[in-house]
Amino acid sequence: MSTPTLPLTAAQMQAKFDASPFIAFMGLQVIEADPANEEITVRAPFRPEFERGGGTGQWHGGPLASVIDTVGDFALVMLIGQGLPTINFRVDYLRPAVNTALIVKAKVRRNGRSVGVSDVDVFDERGALLAIGRATYSTQTTK
Repeated sequence: MSTPTLPLTAAQMQAKFDASPFIAFMGLQVIEADPANEEITVRAPFRPEFERGGGTGQWHGGPLASVIDTVGDFALVMLIGQGLPTINFRVDYLRPAVNTALIVKAKVRRNGRSVGVSDVDVFDERGALLAIGRATYSTQTTK
């Protein structure tokens, strides 16, 4: 298998999303890839399986955290070309996500030889900030 030309394009990252059963189930869609600023934007549609309680329309924190971790990882994937294992991850939930898709923006804070760090902001479709996350990934095996 040949090494992809870096940075990855939005279409190449979408193909990686679609090739992962879990990410494909989440339905993540790459909206924008900005390698110059080391940022990506992804849309996560709401699904009934993500509901905190049946009929509430409110996102459960678990799927929301999975979206944050995935998008943070892919901000680095755009630059490195392959998925990275998560070392540490945190999320602060600021307000409930109800009856909305998520617009998720990740920014690479560090792309080092052994560690990469991404900050992630999660917005509703109206632009209200719902959650923030930070994740650390191992880049050691890729460089």
